Amino acid sequence: MSDDEREEKELDLTSPEVVTKYKSAAEIANKALQLVVSECKPGVKIVDLCEKGDSFIREQTGNMYKNVKKKIERGVAFPSCVSVNNTLCHFSPLASDETVLQEGDMIKIDLGCHIDGFIAVVAHTHVLQDEPVTGRAADVIAAANTAAEVALRLVRPGKKNKDVTEAIQKVAAAYDCKIVEGVLSHQLKQFVIDGNKVVLSVSNPDTRVDDAEFEENEVYAVDIVTSTGDGKPKLLDEKQTTIYKRAVDKNYHLKMKASRFIFSEINQKFPIMPFTARALEEKRARLGLVECVNHELLQPYPVLHEKPGDYVAHIKFTVLLMPNGSDRITSHTLQEIQSTKTIDDPEIKAWLALGIKTKKKGGGKKKKGKKGDKAEESTEAEPMDATNGAATQE
Repeated sequence: MSDDEREEKELDLTSPEVVTKYKSAAEIANKALQLVVSECKPGVKIVDLCEKGDSFIREQTGNMYKNVKKKIERGVAFPSCVSVNNTLCHFSPLASDETVLQEGDMIKIDLGCHIDGFIAVVAHTHVLQDEPVTGRAADVIAAANTAAEVALRLVRPGKKNKDVTEAIQKVAAAYDCKIVEGVLSHQLKQFVIDGNKVVLSVSNPDTRVDDAEFEENEVYAVDIVTSTGDGKPKLLDEKQTTIYKRAVDKNYHLKMKASRFIFSEINQKFPIMPFTARALEEKRARLGLVECVNHELLQPYPVLHEKPGDYVAHIKFTVLLMPNGSDRITSHTLQEIQSTKTIDDPEIKAWLALGIKTKKKGGGKKKKGKKGDKAEESTEAEPMDATNGAATQE
């Protein structure tokens, strides 16, 4: 076995050190999410929330692995985004942006943390109100939550990616919602946030992915976005895009001085993980980023929208496919939700009743309530608070 193969072999979940790094990154991501949710109040600027999330991750990861001989990279794996109402994702504005939250906003918070390239990502939906969420707003969150619970049970060794794609669409339909097209759930590897094994949100002729089977010791970011609209998001304004990732396989000799300056800064500060243009010098960044994107040196993460008035919910979690079952390491409890729908479909109920842990006496920490009728009753897969509140409390 060559050194490269040995290196590759050691860097999956068979190594306890790797599992520890994933779980440490997850703990920080969960706390950063908790912090951002707690700071969501009417009148608060979205850019300030994004900065708080990123600063917390940088600070917490900075305190870890300080005294090791070999420098360990750590920090933000995906910049904090706060996308409101019919905006789907990736809204992480520049410092000059004045957008503020308002009472009743449906807020999607999305962020990620890594330690030594081992990535934990999480996304959560929160409605800015004290009373329980009702009506279609409740339906779309319940759809995302129940789809996430079903995905957790189907992203497991021996199952195929298309099984998950079909199941989550069925769940969304039960709430009279749509799974949003173009969202990919990726396998995570060390320093790779968008691994080659993917789960499509919606299968259609335009988007093809290779059939794949999940295997033990893999890690996935399961990404669910639901909508009360048609689930076909649009890019309205390219100027809103602020998150990019270096396309490591592309090279081009940039013509503009501003582009070369910015690209050199990106290569130094953000050689692998996605970053926000907020972290670059704003005036130069605007000029330089355009040429970098045009020549595919950077991959943009566009801000996408459904139609005004549509509700959009987002839930993303990181799951480790351990030998003893699935371990969801990132999540956040939902506020109280009173969906207008109940799940009667026997197939969905059967998925929700599936256990998450295996090879343990009595099924480990698996809780069975009303036979999987409610998403939260058959959860308890992880050491943190993941009962997911009131998924569909009537």
